[in-house]
Amino acid sequence: MKYMYANVHTTDYPGNYPGYDDTWNLKKFQKNFRIDVVQMDETSLEFDMVGIDAAIANAFRRILLAEVPTMAVEKVLIYNNTSIIQDEILAHRLGLIPIKADPRLFEYRNTGDEEGTEIDTIQLQLKIKCTRNPRATKDSADPRELYLNHMVYSKDMKWAPIGNQADVFADANIGPVHGDILLAQLRPGQELDIVMHCVKGIGQDHAKFSPVATASYRLLPEITLMETVEGEKAERLKRCFSPGVIEVENHGGKVVAKVVNSRLDTCSREVLRHDDLKNAVKLARVRDHFIFSVESTGILSPDVLVTEAIKVLMTKCQRFLSELDSTEME
Repeated sequence: MKYMYANVHTTDYPGNYPGYDDTWNLKKFQKNFRIDVVQMDETSLEFDMVGIDAAIANAFRRILLAEVPTMAVEKVLIYNNTSIIQDEILAHRLGLIPIKADPRLFEYRNTGDEEGTEIDTIQLQLKIKCTRNPRATKDSADPRELYLNHMVYSKDMKWAPIGNQADVFADANIGPVHGDILLAQLRPGQELDIVMHCVKGIGQDHAKFSPVATASYRLLPEITLMETVEGEKAERLKRCFSPGVIEVENHGGKVVAKVVNSRLDTCSREVLRHDDLKNAVKLARVRDHFIFSVESTGILSPDVLVTEAIKVLMTKCQRFLSELDSTEME
């Protein structure tokens, strides 16, 4: 246990060091806190959150997973299912399909409300029947040629507007995020006739409402060379880390190792296996520098998810302050 990572837990709380006042300071926080976006596309986002405590970072991660609302299939009305998939299994598969609809435009359905309205419910319909292909060749054995509609995909789930939704959400393109998710396989004569009701919910109630595929963070690795590493040892040190972390440079005819980008390190600790290298490098992590990775399911873009998570966190803080004020008044 001698060679372990340092700075993996926080000490930033009052009274941790005797005789030293390290109480939290708003001006210090405002000066040090920052968010740097590293990479972003339609479904994923990587950003750095610097100058906060691990408790806040983890609260932010948990909010992304479980408290940012989305729309998902809640009720499945099966009028006809002659496929080999049981009703319960098919309903569960339908519930896990990500639905492309902005949850900010809808309200939560009231408890006990069975029907739903245009402001809290999205209705989808799946009606499909498998038949034989009259144009199939006589000696063909390929189901894709023999049958029509034998593969049921999520793209077959069609939006059925309720009330004035056709006008209000005319440009919303409501439906499954991905159209190539296989739901069932049919054979001639088998059919599905299903109506689905989508409602607003959070991942805390069911995983189908979670807006992210993954939301995680890691501390920024910190690699320090304690001594000059040259020659063959420099090349060996370079191979101990992920590509791009350590590079070798030529200084006065000598090959010398240099830390280039510690962010790329996977913290494998391979260097600790080499007796002549383990004391030449110090492995640690920056305790207030969090590297966040957010991957959206496609319902909302990752930057919108982060913004909504911040709003949820602010609401929680405001509620807490209100409770404190009410307690003081009592």
